[in-house]
Amino acid sequence: MSVDFLALAQPGVQKLSPYVPGKPVDELARELGLDPAQIIKLASNENPLGASPKALEAIRSELAELTRYPDGNGFDLKQRLAARCNVQASQVTLGNGSNDILELVARAYLAPGLNAVFSEYAFAIYPIVTQAVGADARVAPAKDWGHDLTAMLAAIDSNTRVVFVANPNNPTGTWFGPEALAAFLAAVPKDVLVVLDEAYIEYAAGAELPDGLNYLADFPNLLVSRTFSKAYGLASLRVGYALSTPQVADVLNRVRQPFNVNSLALAAACAALDDAEYVEKSRQLNEVGMEQLEGGLRLMGLKWIPSKANFIAIDLEREAAPVYQGLLREGVIVRPIGGYGMPNHLRVSIGLPVENTRFLEALAKVLARG
Repeated sequence: MSVDFLALAQPGVQKLSPYVPGKPVDELARELGLDPAQIIKLASNENPLGASPKALEAIRSELAELTRYPDGNGFDLKQRLAARCNVQASQVTLGNGSNDILELVARAYLAPGLNAVFSEYAFAIYPIVTQAVGADARVAPAKDWGHDLTAMLAAIDSNTRVVFVANPNNPTGTWFGPEALAAFLAAVPKDVLVVLDEAYIEYAAGAELPDGLNYLADFPNLLVSRTFSKAYGLASLRVGYALSTPQVADVLNRVRQPFNVNSLALAAACAALDDAEYVEKSRQLNEVGMEQLEGGLRLMGLKWIPSKANFIAIDLEREAAPVYQGLLREGVIVRPIGGYGMPNHLRVSIGLPVENTRFLEALAKVLARG
């Protein structure tokens, strides 16, 4: 007699679908018999510059110690982050990517009978970590593809323990300003933890977006989550961090896996954090690339959602899946986001100028074929 192990899983897990990442270059090459060197990937919001030379040198220096466990407390990186962010090291929690931070929050504060609030069209990990621990997901309707903070406040009830807020949001690239954030934080009940996901904050220029760090002192129920995967160019090493009150950080560290950030990641993150020139170059490249894609889309008569991140969501005003498949045949990988309830959109990461050009040419070719 066979056993149905799906039926044995807790109900929240049964209802989940596995997270689907962007298609790898090698996988597409195998499927369609393409030359991997001729494929471009604009699907996963990766930094097209390659890693910081300082980070690469730090990795090389660390290779001789691969037989040793990493520093489980991440002392050096915590000290550098504390100094950079003007907080105490006791306020820093390190994660295996910022996704790890989101899961730590869910494991620490959510359970059956409790719920988390987040927006429609928000990051797919929010419902995954919520339902995985048996909690309920309360999804507030979006406004113009972005967070409707008023609707999110209305969704909070006595069983809400966490609110996930992304600024800018993935996959839409939408954002809100400082006044909106301040008003929202002031209105959220003090016993509800607000997780402000700022994975793409480094791509904002000047005061375009509110800096979550500026609100930590006034709102003890705020946790700011950030990552080294985007502007710092360390996606494959998986290192992120949270900034919160020492008490919240202490709670997260009680459920954090030991050695959750490896030695190479710790060394590379320390070096990348000090490479301000690299981060600024990444931001400027993204700004130019965004203008390039917007200009090309405008010439094709296409619409898009304005974005402050390193990607753009294009509205094809028809089912996007066939266009996605057509782009794959052209050796261009982008991201369909039908799983987010956006079947007419494709999310495209900003690449190098030559990659952006290649994408625009391939898109025009696919659309011309109908």
